[in-house]
Amino acid sequence: MVVRVSRKVAQMQDGELVVGPTKSAAGVRTVALPRFLEEDLVAHLPEFAEPGRDGLLFTGKRGGVLRRGNFHRETDWARAVVAAGLPKGFHFHDLRHTGNQMAAEAGATTRELMQRMGQSTVRAAMIYQHATSARDRQIAEELNARVQQYRTAGQKPDDGPDDGATGAPAPVG
Repeated sequence: MVVRVSRKVAQMQDGELVVGPTKSAAGVRTVALPRFLEEDLVAHLPEFAEPGRDGLLFTGKRGGVLRRGNFHRETDWARAVVAAGLPKGFHFHDLRHTGNQMAAEAGATTRELMQRMGQSTVRAAMIYQHATSARDRQIAEELNARVQQYRTAGQKPDDGPDDGATGAPAPVG
């Protein structure tokens, strides 16, 4: 399942809603969703989304556009935060941060994160990446697994095509 982002809805200081292009060309994108979201999203669509392929994915209880002033009331956000076991004070935008941090921990490259987030600069994408001790342990485990694989195959990690100059594997292709 994928979600297509083709425009944004912005609430101006005077409360006016403006539908328009994303901040940059990178903001227009198609994002693959993890399978665990599919069942909940399919259940969500008839009740909380506008109809059609171009409809807004999130609307209020009566089908209206969500605004800063009605978001918590229209979405039961506080109840959802508690039900999900999230910390008090968790904001909707924190989901973007959390999801992208998880994608980074799953091994997404900075370029892949930029595409998923719709970021046009590395600087903007880096805001969503954090070093964590859990990820550091995952990296150590992956390094261990790779060395064990080399040992099982009777190779040293630097065995492979050699360019003869540095003792390092030569680029392939």
